[in-house]
Amino acid sequence: MKLQIEIDGKKRRVETTQAGERRIWTINGQRLEADATEVSPGIYSILIDGKSFEVRVERSGAGVRAIAGSREFRIAVADERDWQRKRGSAIEAEGRQRILAPMPGKIVRVLVKTGDQVRAGQGLLVVEAMKMQNEIRAPKSGTIDRLAVVEGQTVNAGEVVAIVS
Repeated sequence: MKLQIEIDGKKRRVETTQAGERRIWTINGQRLEADATEVSPGIYSILIDGKSFEVRVERSGAGVRAIAGSREFRIAVADERDWQRKRGSAIEAEGRQRILAPMPGKIVRVLVKTGDQVRAGQGLLVVEAMKMQNEIRAPKSGTIDRLAVVEGQTVNAGEVVAIVS
C-alpha cells in the first residue's frame, strides 16, 4: 500500500508491505522493519530494532493523533476516503455504541452524565493506568444512555463504561 502522509506538517511518501510476521515500511526511500500488535483498541505495541514502543492512536478531525511516550504526532493521510475504506472505519460511528475501557485502570474523572448530549470525539471519562491518564472519547454524536462507572471505580480492559445512542 502506498500513501502520502503528513506528520506534524512534514510530507512523506510511505509504502508498506507484509513480509511474514514483520511489516516493512519505506518512508521517503528509507527502509524500516517493525512488528506491531494492537494490544487493546487504539493502543499498539511496536518493536523496532529491539526497542519496544507503546503508541496510542486516535482520530483527530480529518487525521490521526499518535502518542508515543511523551511525544505526540499529528498525522494526515492524503486520501482520507481510501484510508477509511482500508481501516474499515467511518469518521463517526453509527447506531447505539458501547464504549469499552481500553485498558485496566481507575476512573479518575467522569466528564458527562446520563442524558447529556455529546459530539463525536468529545471526552467522556478519564482512566488512569500505570500513572498515565487516558481520556475515553465519544465514538459518535448522540445522547449518553448509560454511565456504567463512577469516579474512583476500577475497570478491566474491555469493560463497558458507557453507552451512547
